[in-house]
Amino acid sequence: MINIARIQAWAFRSPTPKPVATSFGVMHDRPAVLVRVEDHDGAFGWGEIWTNWPAAGAEHRVRLLEMDVAHLALSTQATSPTDFFHKLDSQTRIRAVQCGEVGPFAQVVAGLDIALWDMVARRADLPLRRLIRADAPDRVPAYASGIQIAAASDLMPRARADGHQRFKLKVGFDMEADIAAVHHIQAGLAEYELIACDANQAWSLEQAREFVTGVADVPLHWLEEPLPVFTDISQWQALAEHTAIPLAGGENIIGEADFDLAINAGHLSVIQPDVAKWGGITGCLAVARNAHVNGRRYFPHFLGAGIGMSASAELLAGVGGDGLLEVDVNDNPLRTCFFGDKEPVSDGMWECSATAGLGIDGIPENLKQFETLYTEISN
Repeated sequence: MINIARIQAWAFRSPTPKPVATSFGVMHDRPAVLVRVEDHDGAFGWGEIWTNWPAAGAEHRVRLLEMDVAHLALSTQATSPTDFFHKLDSQTRIRAVQCGEVGPFAQVVAGLDIALWDMVARRADLPLRRLIRADAPDRVPAYASGIQIAAASDLMPRARADGHQRFKLKVGFDMEADIAAVHHIQAGLAEYELIACDANQAWSLEQAREFVTGVADVPLHWLEEPLPVFTDISQWQALAEHTAIPLAGGENIIGEADFDLAINAGHLSVIQPDVAKWGGITGCLAVARNAHVNGRRYFPHFLGAGIGMSASAELLAGVGGDGLLEVDVNDNPLRTCFFGDKEPVSDGMWECSATAGLGIDGIPENLKQFETLYTEISN
């Protein structure tokens, strides 16, 4: 039985020497919201709440948890994390719609769900991946992410030195320059390396067609979010029919029903839910299994701190398949400090933790300097 007695949440902001640029905006610091839940017996687990946007998102998510979700979570009893997720999701749905904050509510619920799965895996003395699947592997294939295409000459050598063999380039800035850069980067790859591109919803259908035509002779592994998530499915299908490049998306889809629609429509070859943005382990596990049953690939999306990074790796290992783990290679101590001084990547593979749960015992002491807000709620 799950019966939460105490919830703690922290907002952090780490300055970054080089802002992280996407086609829709620039991150001038690296935020994170980390959450710890504890039951009446003292068992605990760690989770992470997505908070990259807006600029004040981290502090907002902590307040949302404190003032609008925590009392519901503390009063909810459930037989499993999955049961808890569905109960809390149902309890918060009207509130989320009432204030137009479906995303933030979903992110808070996702963070709590991650923490509960961590707690249950710790109780079982199993790594989370082995709670999901007894024969889950200890390593999963990874790729280097967050590489703004104009900065690739700096970030890709660093990513190679860190053990990466696959790279995702952020495009959607200047069509002609992006296409030329993709060709240039492809020409410099080793035989065992590959690249993908992420437009972050930058283009219209006509622009997306221009890009895929321009890189038609480049073996891109996938093209992520070439169109806005709200674009009519017929346009996504038209683009999929226009190119041999597999299309990817999912980080901005919310809810099993909408994921089911996207999977069944067939325009996405790669499905990418974000464990801290919607669904936690419960929702993303269901989506991943649905994707596999329908012949799609599951690649967890993630661009945050170390707890969500570990959760994404454990989930991918637990689900199985041929998916790749997204590993941001921009400087972010809120991520790296959870793994010592370097993420556990070598030969293109991420090494999962050998300890129970997510392998996270607490917040590294040197991250306290980045703390901007803390709250604790108990019953």
